[in-house]
Parts: sequence; structure tokens; C-alpha cells
Amino acid sequence: MTTAEQFVSFGQANLEAMMKSSQIWTAGVQELSAKMAASAQASLDETLSTMRAMSGVKSLRDAVELQTGLARSAMEKTVSETGRLAETSIKLAEHAAAPIAARLTAAVDMVSPRA
Repeated sequence: MTTAEQFVSFGQANLEAMMKSSQIWTAGVQELSAKMAASAQASLDETLSTMRAMSGVKSLRDAVELQTGLARSAMEKTVSETGRLAETSIKLAEHAAAPIAARLTAAVDMVSPRA
């Protein structure tokens, strides 16, 4: 960097990249939280529905089938949701890091010798 003006400009661009990264991260975490809340609500609804159905069963076998069905469904949804949330989290981290990575590249370009 040859001038104070360039130094200030570079610092300002770094700050803007940090702000952009923070905005992306915040929006993404809010979206993930909403997805997790919706998943938890769906699970609760399914559990309550099964419990209502269990109150009207006529045999132990019917009760066991309902409970087994609920357990199977919960396990399948947990595995599916975990995979989806992990994938979304990785994409969010990559997206949020992009502005900072761009600034790092700019810094390296500024200090590396020109060929």
C-alpha cells in the first residue's frame, strides 16, 4: 500500500466484508432456527396425534403398533432432518465466509510481488 488513502480504503472494504458476512450469517441462522422450530412442531403434532389414537386402542397389540410406528417415524425424520440441517449449515458457513475470503484474496494480491 502506497498511500494512507489506500490504507483507509482497504480497511473500509474489510469492514464492509465483515458486515456483509455477519448479515448473511444472521439471516441464515434465523432461517435454520425457523426450520428447526417447524420440525419440532411437526414432531410434537405427530406425537400428540399418536397419543390421542392410543387412548382409543382396544388391545395391547394396537398400542404397540402405534408406538412402534411413532418411533420409526421419529427416527426416520431425525435422520432426514439432521442431514438436511447439516447440509444447510455447511452452505451457510461457506456463503457467510465468502466476503471475508474475497478480502483475504485482495490482501494477498496487494502484498504479493507482481510477475
